Amino acid sequence: MTHENLHGGNSKTVPAAILAVIVVYAVTLLAGWPQKGTADMLAASSHDGPHAESHEAQAVKGQAAVGKAAPLVAPPLWTVIPFALLLLGIAVLPLIPFTEHWWDSNLSRFLVAIGLALVTLAYYAFLHGTTLEGHWPGHHMIEPSGGIPQIHFVRTILENAILAEFIPFIVLLFSLFTISGGIRITGDVQAHPMTNAMFLTVGGLLASFIGTTGAAMLLIRPLLETNQERKRVVHTVVFFIFIVCNCGGCLLPIGDPPLFLGYLQGVHFLWTLVLWREWLFVNGLLIVLYLLLDGLWHYPKEELADVQRDVTQRRRLEITGWQVNVPLLIGVVLAVAMLDPSKPVPGINWHPWMYLREVVQLALVLISLWFGDRKVREANRFNYHAIVEVAALFSGIFITMQPALQILGLRGDELGIDTPAQFFWVTGALSSVLDNAPTYLVFFRTAQAMPSTGPTVAGVDEMILMGISLGAVFMGSMTYIGNGPNFMVRAIAEKSGVKMPSFFGYMVYSCLILLPLFALMMWLYLLFPY
Repeated sequence: MTHENLHGGNSKTVPAAILAVIVVYAVTLLAGWPQKGTADMLAASSHDGPHAESHEAQAVKGQAAVGKAAPLVAPPLWTVIPFALLLLGIAVLPLIPFTEHWWDSNLSRFLVAIGLALVTLAYYAFLHGTTLEGHWPGHHMIEPSGGIPQIHFVRTILENAILAEFIPFIVLLFSLFTISGGIRITGDVQAHPMTNAMFLTVGGLLASFIGTTGAAMLLIRPLLETNQERKRVVHTVVFFIFIVCNCGGCLLPIGDPPLFLGYLQGVHFLWTLVLWREWLFVNGLLIVLYLLLDGLWHYPKEELADVQRDVTQRRRLEITGWQVNVPLLIGVVLAVAMLDPSKPVPGINWHPWMYLREVVQLALVLISLWFGDRKVREANRFNYHAIVEVAALFSGIFITMQPALQILGLRGDELGIDTPAQFFWVTGALSSVLDNAPTYLVFFRTAQAMPSTGPTVAGVDEMILMGISLGAVFMGSMTYIGNGPNFMVRAIAEKSGVKMPSFFGYMVYSCLILLPLFALMMWLYLLFPY
C-alpha cells in the first residue's frame, strides 16, 4: 500500500477494496454461509440462553451440551502479561523521546500489537490444556485434542477476538469516521463564550449519534477557525475533549466504542438511553462551567485588538457535503440498530444474515466516497491514518485480552467489586490510563460472572452496567490516552497553532474539573438512583 493509499482521503484503493468485500460477501450468500452462521448463532443462543444467565452458568451449560460437566479452568494470571504490555506501550511509548517518532508509524504500532498477540496465541497452541469457550458464531465448548500444537484452540481465540468482536467494532468506527470526513463546516463567527458553548452543546449532542470520533472530526476545525483571533484557546479545546470526544457519547452504542462492545455482547440498542440523566447532568454542568470560566476569566483578558479583529473578520457558517453524507450517517445508525443477526428485524420475523450489518455500513461508505464532493475531503485534509492506527492497535488488543476476559469471567467475584459505584470508579480509573473500550469489556465480563440482585441486561445487573458504562465513557476524558479522539483533537489543535498542555498538564485540568463533577454524579445517580 502506498503512502497516498494509507494517508490520502482520495485514494482509489479504499473504494476498490470495499467493492471487493461486497462482491465476496455476495458470493458467500450464494453459498449459504452467512445464513448458516445466523442459524448456528440462534441455535446456540436458544440452547444456552446467553442473555439470561451469568457467564459461568453459560459455560457449565455449554459443557453439559458436549458431555463435559467439569467446570472451566481459568488461564494462569501470567497470560495477561501481553495484554498489559500492549496497553502500557500505548500509554508510554508516545511519551519516551527515544520511541516517540518510531511510534508515530502505524506499522510500528501494528508490529508491537501483532507481536504480543502471537505470544498469546502461542500460549493457547502449546500450553493451554483445558476446555475453551467459543463465542462465534454461537456459544460452544472446545475440548483439548491431545496433540501439540492445539490449532483448534488458536482458531477459536481468533474467532472470538476477530470474527465476533473486532470486525463489527472496526467497521462501525471506519464507517462513522469516513462518512463524517465528507462533511465540512466553514466560517468564522465571533468567538464569544456563548458561541463556543454552542459548539460544545452541538458536539455533545452529535457525539451520541455519529460517534465521538465523527463529532470531534466534524467540529474541531470550525471551532479552531472561529477562535483563531483569540490567544486564550487552550481551555476551549480541553472542554471540547471533555464533552465532544467523551462525555457526550453515552446515549447510543454508536456514540463511544465501549458501548458498542456492550451492544455486541447483547445489550439492547436503546438501553443506553436510560443514561440520559447522567448525560444531561455532566454535560450540562461542563457547559455551565465553561461559560463561567471563559466569560469571567479568559475572554475579558483577551487583548482589545484581538477582540476587535474577531468582531470585524467574520464569515457566515456554511455546511458542505451534508446532502450526501448526513443521510448516510443515518443509514449507519439504522443498520446498527436493525441488522443485528441475534435479533429479528422489527416488524418481521427475520434475523439478518451474519455480517450483513457490516456490509451495509461499508456500502454506505462506498456511496460517500463515490458520490461525495472530493474537494470537501481535501479541504478537511481527510486521511485514513487515524482509523488505521485504531485498527493496528485493536487487532492486537482483542487477541491479547482473551485470557483476561476468561479469568475475569470465571474469577471476577474474587475482586471484591460488587456495587455500581465501585464498578464506576474502577472501570473509570483504568479507562483513564488505558483505552476505555477493552476496559469496558473486561469489567462487563466480570459483572456477568456475578449474581444479580435486580433487573439484568445481557446477564449483568442493570445498575452495575450503568456504573461500568458511565465509568468507561466519562472517565476516558481524564487523559489524552483514555479515548481515541482525544489525541487526534490535540494533534489538530497543535497544528493550528494552539499550544496544548502536556500529558500531565492536561490531567491538572481533568482532575480539578472532572473528578468533583463525577463524584457528585455518582453520589446522585449511582448511590441514590431513585
